[in-house]
Order: sequence, then structure tokens, then C-alpha cells
Amino acid sequence: MSVPLRIAVCGAAVLAVCAAGHSQSAGEPLTLAEAVRLALERNPEVLAAQAQVDEIRGRITEVRAGALPQLSLEGIGLRWRDPSFLNSPSFDKVPAEFRNALQIRSSNLFDLALDLRQPLYTAGKVGNALRLAREGVREKEANLEAVRRRVAFRVFQAFHDVLLAEEDLALVRESVAQRRRHLEMARARFAQGVATEIDVLRSEVNLANLEPERIRAENRVRLARAALNSLIMVDVDLPLGIEGKLEQRPWAAASPAELQAHALEVRPEVLVARRQLDEARIMLALARAENKPTLDLGGRFGFSTRDPRHQFDYNFSRWNLTVNFRLAFYDSGRKAGLTAQAAARVRAAEQALAQLENAVRLEIKEAYDLLQSSAQAIAAARLNVSQAERVLAMMQDNYRYGAATTLDVIDSQAALTAARNAQMNATYQYEIAKARLRLAAGSAILDEETIP
Repeated sequence: MSVPLRIAVCGAAVLAVCAAGHSQSAGEPLTLAEAVRLALERNPEVLAAQAQVDEIRGRITEVRAGALPQLSLEGIGLRWRDPSFLNSPSFDKVPAEFRNALQIRSSNLFDLALDLRQPLYTAGKVGNALRLAREGVREKEANLEAVRRRVAFRVFQAFHDVLLAEEDLALVRESVAQRRRHLEMARARFAQGVATEIDVLRSEVNLANLEPERIRAENRVRLARAALNSLIMVDVDLPLGIEGKLEQRPWAAASPAELQAHALEVRPEVLVARRQLDEARIMLALARAENKPTLDLGGRFGFSTRDPRHQFDYNFSRWNLTVNFRLAFYDSGRKAGLTAQAAARVRAAEQALAQLENAVRLEIKEAYDLLQSSAQAIAAARLNVSQAERVLAMMQDNYRYGAATTLDVIDSQAALTAARNAQMNATYQYEIAKARLRLAAGSAILDEETIP
């Protein structure tokens, strides 16, 4: 399949899934598993990787055909008149009686033949080319799996971005409700003459200061939903609801050494690098076979006649059978150049694989450390939230009886908001670190404990 045709096919597929996405009902809540499924079915990056797999599979058929017989039917219909005999330099020496008897006339020729070509020995070129194409398929399949996993992780992250934004908006609204209740309390105390007008003004300013934050929180929710919609190929402005909440789902991860060993065995990116190394070695074998002898069989059988009525008369048949042998004994260094290039590609592929394996080990270590630190941050944040809630309740009771000021209550509210924000962010970081660690280790990003 040509490049323009692949682009057209992918474009049509994208348009089709976009049209299907517009029919998605905004009233149906979307689960994390459903969002991942939609992205893997519709995302252009996944569809393009699948098209590459289909293309390389077609190349296998093409390469395999090089080792099989090639048959072709050829036909020629010709009518011509050729006065070359009259233009011969010795024609004037021909007796006049013979020259006068000669007449140049137009003539017909009909030729029909079946042509056969069959390689007999190619010094392993066809076999290695077929192996190269098969390795290419395995590489593209591994690359497709890597793309699917990356898209699944991006959906996981975008889904949790929406959850975090919604939790943040809910926290802002709760803070607004708290400050509004405190304002009502301040006004009531001012009406009773036990609070000053400054308390009322401070409470009004404290409430008004949350309005910009509320607007920013609503905008963050819309942007997070738009990012998720773009991954599952639906209208970015479609107000899709999602099902689930931001909470810690503990995962008992294996040791970093075990995760690293598992990743080096199954991770798609590592498999791609290994396939590329195998391909480079096959290319080296092809380069070394460049000047080796080749043997081909050729055959042709057909009929050649001036009269179509004799087209299949064996007396007018023409056939030949040939065996072609070729051995290049001097190529001005072409084979040496090809071999040097192929050997360099092998060394580069080996170094790329080693570098990727080290990067995988480091990525797992970083994700593992972040997962552990996020779990500790969640435990500390929960304790801070509990203490901040208790302090706020005490300050509100004290203010009600005149034992605390408005500033004390405002500080307590701000401390509680900060503690809850810290807990939300720590929970978000834990879930993302867990997904990132699974992605790095080559494990499934979604399983029973991650699906709400």
C-alpha cells in the first residue's frame, strides 16, 4: 500500500470514528476501562501503527514471491513493410530479371508465448529477505503494542486529571460554603452587637477572594475533559460525565529487581530494539551474500506465424529453455562497502538495545521511588487533614462564643484547604506513579483494582 493511500485510509478511519464519537451521549458516565477501550479503537496513533503492521505483512507476500515461479503470457501482433533489401549496396549487381521480379509487400506477424522464470539458487538472498520481512512484522507488532500501552497510559492520566480537577472544584465549592456560613455567623454576631463591622467586612472579602479560584477550577475541569475527549476521538466540547473518584488503590508492587527483569523480557520497546538488532544481523548476511553465485531457470514456449490460422500449429511453435549462472568476481569494493555499512548497523543496534535496557531500569527505579514516596505523602496528608478539620471546628466554636477572631477562622479554613489539596495531589501522584511503574515494567496498566 502506497504512502498516500495509507494516509487516505487512516484519514477516513479517523473521520469515521469522529463521526461515531459525536453520537456519544453526554448523559452516559464514562468509566476508565471504557475510555481506554474507545481510545484503542479510535486513536489515530494506534490506527497508524496498525496500518504499518498491515503494510509489512504485505511485504512478506512480495518477498516470498521472489522464490516462486513467475509466469507471464506475452502476445504481439505486428504488420510491417521493410524495403531494406532494395537499399542494399550490392543490390545493383543483381540481374535485372531478378530485380524486376522482386516486390516489397507488407506482412503480418503474430507471436504468442508463455514465459517462465524460476530462481534455483540465490546464496540465501531470498531466504534472508523473507526472514527480514518476518522480523519486520514482529517489530511492527511490538511497536503497535507499545503505542497501545502509551495511549492507554495517556488515557489513564487524562482520566485522573479530570478526577483531580473535579475534586479540586468540589473543594473550592466546599470552601465557598464554609466561608458563606462564617459570613452569616459574623453578620448575626454583628447584629447582636458582639462583633465589629470589621469582622463582617473581612468575612465578605474572604468569600469574594474565592470567586476567581472557583472560575479557574471550573476552567480546569473543562480543559481536562477536552483533553480526555481528544484521546477517545469525540468532540472536545462534549460535556462527557465520568464514573469514579480520586482515591488511593494500594498496589503491592514487586521488588525493583523483579520488575526490571520482567520488563526486559516483555516490554514492547525492548522487543522492538531486539527485532531491530535481528534485522541488522540479517542485513549483514545479505551484504555478505552479495557476490555469491546465483542460478536461474528461464523458459519460453509460444507460436510465431504470419497467418492467425496457424497460431496453435506445432510446426509454427518456438521454445527455449535456459539456465543462467552469474558469479561476480570483481565489483570495485561494492560488497566490502555494503558489508561495512551492515556491520556498523549491527553495532549501532547493539548499543541502542543496551542503552534502552539501562533506561528501562532507571525508569522503573524512579517510578518505584515515586510510588513509595507518594504513599507516605498520602498518610501524612490524611493526618494533616484530620488535625486541620479539628482545628477549624474548634476555631468556629470559639468564634461563636467570642473566644476567637475572624482571622483565626480564616487561617484555619486556609490550613484545611491546603491539607486537603495536599492529600488530593498525593493521591493523584500515587495513582499516576503506579500506572507509570506498570507501564515501565511491561505490566497491564488496568486490572481489577484500578477499574472503579
